[in-house]
Amino acid sequence: MKVTPWLLDSDPTLRWQVERDIVRAPAEVWQETRSRIATEGDGAALLAHQDPDGQWAQGAYFPSDADEEEDGQPWTATTWTLTTLREWGLAAEALAGTAEKLEANARWEYEDLPYWRGEVDVCINAMTLANGAWLGADVRALADWFPEHQLPDGGWNCDWVEGSQRSSFHSTINALIGILDYEQRTGGSRDLRVARARGEEYLLQRRLRYRLSDGSPVGPWATQLLYPMRWPFSALKAVDYFTRAAHHDGVPLDPRVGESLGLVRSRRRRDGRWRQEGQLPGRVWFPTDVPTGAPSKWVTFLALRALNEHP
Repeated sequence: MKVTPWLLDSDPTLRWQVERDIVRAPAEVWQETRSRIATEGDGAALLAHQDPDGQWAQGAYFPSDADEEEDGQPWTATTWTLTTLREWGLAAEALAGTAEKLEANARWEYEDLPYWRGEVDVCINAMTLANGAWLGADVRALADWFPEHQLPDGGWNCDWVEGSQRSSFHSTINALIGILDYEQRTGGSRDLRVARARGEEYLLQRRLRYRLSDGSPVGPWATQLLYPMRWPFSALKAVDYFTRAAHHDGVPLDPRVGESLGLVRSRRRRDGRWRQEGQLPGRVWFPTDVPTGAPSKWVTFLALRALNEHP
């Protein structure tokens, strides 16, 4: 099968990235495709769900009608929707005025804290840091929060507020993603760059999937390839981050990423595609990828980009 035409036959949210990172098309080609995110397909559909006060589903992290009995984490509230649109590459101009509306109207479910100041959860703060930098909100205080809350072993853990002193793979990869995005948009700071390097070393020492104490695997989630990636750590999320970070820093990819890259390569089917290996339960506005077991354009694209291969 010819994989490139299959990938190009996609929603603008994916197609422009295939054009830029796989096809290596001229900038004017992928930029034109990217400009259509706000008016066509999945991007336009998500924008249509925005509330007049700037939020989505009338909630910061959870929709206002969230039910503790529903299956899985709802993915429809403001933070998840903004994160999706940012990762898809929507131009911030399409959300002009949203940062100000959220400053005025959005409060965290945790202690009713102001939206752009963040709260206590590492993963939530990481998404807010990146989303704020994207939309032009003042998140400098939140950027300072990450070095201040880095644990002695070099990573982060959302359970720090409960007294945990041991970092989490999930919290650490999300912190790194948010910090890298902030650096790319603003230049960051020396303290933040040092914190990011320490966080990367936490995961690299563990070769992205093993406990440092006894060398045992941390869990099956560490070897999964799935999209959307949401909050959990996964092999695809890790190799996507580390290859992008190395490119941003202008350094060779650390060889300790090699085992996970090999795992990604080994999951390729004979037709050149990768399958969707799982889905996180929870309410969505609409599906953005295929069911578990089906060939996935998003997983295939992310795998090829991380492997730096062009079908």
